[in-house]
This record gives sequence, structure tokens and C-alpha cells, in this order.
Amino acid sequence: MVFDVARVRGLVPASGDGWVHLDPCAGMPMPEAVVAAAITALRAPVATPTGVSPASRAVREIEQAAREAVADLVGADPRGVVLGPGPAALLLRLAAAVSETWLLGDEIVLTRLDEPANVVPWQRHAARTGASVRRAEIDVETGELPDWQFDQLITRATRVVAMTAASPRLGTRPDVAAVADRVAEVRGRRPLLVVDASGAAPYVPLDIDEIGADVLVLDAGAWGGPRIGALVVADPALLDRMPARALDPAARGAARLELGQHPYPLLAALAESVEHLASLDDAAGGTRRERIATSLAGLETHQARLLAILVRELGRRTRVQVLGAPGSRIPALAFTHPSMKAREVVERLAERRICARADPGEDGALERLGAAEVGGAVRIALAHTTGARELESLVRALADLG
Repeated sequence: MVFDVARVRGLVPASGDGWVHLDPCAGMPMPEAVVAAAITALRAPVATPTGVSPASRAVREIEQAAREAVADLVGADPRGVVLGPGPAALLLRLAAAVSETWLLGDEIVLTRLDEPANVVPWQRHAARTGASVRRAEIDVETGELPDWQFDQLITRATRVVAMTAASPRLGTRPDVAAVADRVAEVRGRRPLLVVDASGAAPYVPLDIDEIGADVLVLDAGAWGGPRIGALVVADPALLDRMPARALDPAARGAARLELGQHPYPLLAALAESVEHLASLDDAAGGTRRERIATSLAGLETHQARLLAILVRELGRRTRVQVLGAPGSRIPALAFTHPSMKAREVVERLAERRICARADPGEDGALERLGAAEVGGAVRIALAHTTGARELESLVRALADLG
């Protein structure tokens, strides 16, 4: 079935503001239903979840609905869903908890492809405990993350392997399942595989068991939800074996990594944003989990076709250089211009009412590809509302830059 972009645009108020939004890395435009869910919750009586009043019961139901929605998104158990302010804060808590057992000589494995949120927390606690850091490098020609290098990187001393499911800068989708197989082969104390799925979740169906991750990291803002993050633990029992980060040392389950009361209006919006993903294909049927899989599969096919056309036209009609050419990717890419810095390109695009993002290229994959040396890179990504007309506007504007 053809993906109906026009129908989806009608669900998102920002799509009618006259701008071409190609910077969802800064936050996917929010659907009206998600906004309405937050407003409805804000109008309700305020109560703590531990009370016995109807308001307290409503708050508990909102929290449970949010956990169930996130679980449906990735095929997990709701008991393993930890909610919090965002990926960075949640990963800092996770790293603090699991590093309490690290010793001198332990190792962690990070990748050059990951965003700082899944790098800095592990680096900090490695420095604190004396653990060493090993790095998986990217292929500078393709932007891919070869999985064979993990054969040497993962050892019996490895305690954590942290990697991304998709790079929001280059679009690269590494073979996480292949790395998970290598993690599973470690004898003795098995490393924890932590996968940042924030870049992948807005675009492709995810299944935590198929991926093989112990922990998935999500950012609802990336798919049009509120700025709420989630850690999804494949085995909920693992949470009770971790040192608690909560203020209440007797907390159990997901609460062990949660601090204080949640912003319940945002949790209501979170649940509605997952429902929006499930409804991208209005003909999808079955459970919410099944509708999510159908909708995102249709979106993936549609956007892969658009991205292929975009890359071809950028190469044919403009002077920009697209960085990397990964075989498996989400609809995101970065490029440089031979005579303009990224900031200037973005400013010129804004004059044409096109939103893009200038990245200084001073860390991660873009630093490895030398983007900082040429004034940074321009980053773009497709939103759910992006169509061929918007991409043609981008190509025409870049061609006019000369």
C-alpha cells in the first residue's frame, strides 16, 4: 500500500507553517493528538500516584499506559520500561548503577558512531573506576560500523558494550544482532549490551529480542512525542539486581532507576505519540504492536525510495559531498559544501524556508570523517511528513548555491 504522506501531514500542525522541515534530529514535529493528550492531562486534578483518590488512580493509569506503549513499540515487557527526562539522563543513571561493580582491569566497548549520550556516561565511570575504554571505528569511506572488529574488542574483561541502532548524523544502521551474537559467546560474566535506538525508532520497526540488546534507549521527541526518554530492559528481573539510583532504596523494578514523580501530562503525550506511530498506516489492523510494525514498515519503504532519489539528485545537480554511503540506513545524511561552511549553507537554506542543521563536526562520526576541518557538515533527515516536493525544494536551493 502507498504511504499516504498527505494524510499524515494533516495530523501535524507544524507541517502547514510554510517551512520545509528537514531537521527532525532537533525533534520531530508533534501531531495534534499528542498535544491534545498533554493538555487533557494538564486539566485534570493533580495527585500523587500513591493516593487512593480518583485523581491518584488516573495518574497511575497514565503511567502504566506510557510503559505499555513503549513496550509495544519495541516488543518488550512493560515491567522493564524505565521512564525519565531523556536518554542522556537515563544513561547517566544506568552507567552509575552498573559501574558500581567495575574493577581495575575491566573494559567497556564504545563506538565512534554513537552520539555523546551513549558515550560520555560510560567514559566518566570508566575513568572513575579505572576501567579501560576500547573503541569500534567506522569505515571512513562508507560510514559503516564493521561488526568483525568486535571479535577483538569484546573479551572476558568486557563489562558493557554500548552502541547505536542508527546514527542520526550519517544514517548508518549497524548490524546490532551480529554484535549481540558476539556478546553472547563471552564465557563467564556476560557483558551488558546497551543499544541507543533513539535514531532508529522513528523510522523502522524494532524488536528487542531480535536485536539482542539487554537495554534499549529511546527518545520520544525523536518520533514526535514529548521530550521524555525510556530505558527498556529486556529482562525486567535485571533491574532488581542493579544498585538503586532512586531516592527510595527499597524501590523495586523500574522505579530503582527513576527519580521523583513523573511529569504525567508528558507521559500521557508519550502514550499518544506511540499510538500515532501505529496509525501512520490507517489501514493497519491487529494489536497496537502489529499496527506499529505495519505502519513503520510502510514508512521505511516509502522513505528509502525518497532518500535514494535525494542522494542521486544531490550528486547530479549540486556540488555538495554526501558523507558516507552505508548499505543499511535510516533517512538521514550529512553533507559538506566545497566553498561554504555548514553554518552559511544552513542560513542560505533558511532564506528559502528550509530547516536544516549545521553540525560543527567536532565529535563522533563526523569528526572521524574530517567534517570539522572544512567548516562542519549540514545534517538533514526526513520527517514523517516529508514528500518529494520538499526534497526537490532542497535540491534546487543547494543547486542555486553553486
